Amino acid sequence: MAKPFLSVERLTQKFPDGAGGALTVFENATFGVEKGEFVCILGHSGCGKSTIMNVLAGLAEPTTGGVIMDGTEVSGPSLDRGVVFQNYSLLPWLSALKNVTFGVRARYQDWSKTKVEKHAKEFLAMVGLEGDVVYRKPSQLSGGMRQRVSIARAFANHPKLLLLDEPFGALDALTRGTIQEELLKIWGKTEQTVFMITHDIDEAILLADRILLMTNGPFARVAESVEITIPRPRNRTEIVEHPNYYAIRNHLVQFLGQHSKDLAGQENSGENNAPETVRIDMTQEAPEEEDASPHLRAVND
Repeated sequence: MAKPFLSVERLTQKFPDGAGGALTVFENATFGVEKGEFVCILGHSGCGKSTIMNVLAGLAEPTTGGVIMDGTEVSGPSLDRGVVFQNYSLLPWLSALKNVTFGVRARYQDWSKTKVEKHAKEFLAMVGLEGDVVYRKPSQLSGGMRQRVSIARAFANHPKLLLLDEPFGALDALTRGTIQEELLKIWGKTEQTVFMITHDIDEAILLADRILLMTNGPFARVAESVEITIPRPRNRTEIVEHPNYYAIRNHLVQFLGQHSKDLAGQENSGENNAPETVRIDMTQEAPEEEDASPHLRAVND
């Protein structure tokens, strides 16, 4: 069986516990992401989501296990992997435009200055930044505008994998909703592979093709892979009307509220470490038999 575009294989991370031993944050995390897929990961603080993100970005080394992307082992940072952080991480002495062109020039060294700037402005326009605003420095921009620049910068480099680490966590609800929709539009045009950390269940349902659910630490693991059976394009004001929305949402709430605690602290040394696949579809017609099976189905890969 062919491996997915991104393959995370038995990833384990341990840190010193201060008493001469080691604390296992997560253990044998194993999952895949297909090319062009948008995957979100949910879990309580401390389960290791950001550490997994840092490993995928090449900013950290796992204790054991590895990551294969497009047939090559991930080792160290690369322009093939773009990252958008919660705190924007813009260069404060450069304008919004130059924050984007800085990476584009590194990616496409044979491009002319005119082509680089045109390319950067196209992606800034995709996130709603046009005109004089692109010449402002980050200190002259609102928080929402700064995050727009970060997203444009990441997409403009055409990375094979885009990593989003709670990119909307510091934004107000109205700005957050607007940029979510802009993110969907730009992702729809580029069809890039996206892996995103979020604590927001509704945001994950709106954006993702699949949601990975992590148990609580220590010995956290990726326990479930929930398919989002709501067709695209999605709109945050209309998605709640779909029959599958609340069924999926309730499952996520129940997992994070109780099931993740029930599974916490259990060492996982088994051979099959892949998450359980969960597909919830309330639009399917129920069988006529009296003992008809429920719409919630959990299937092991």
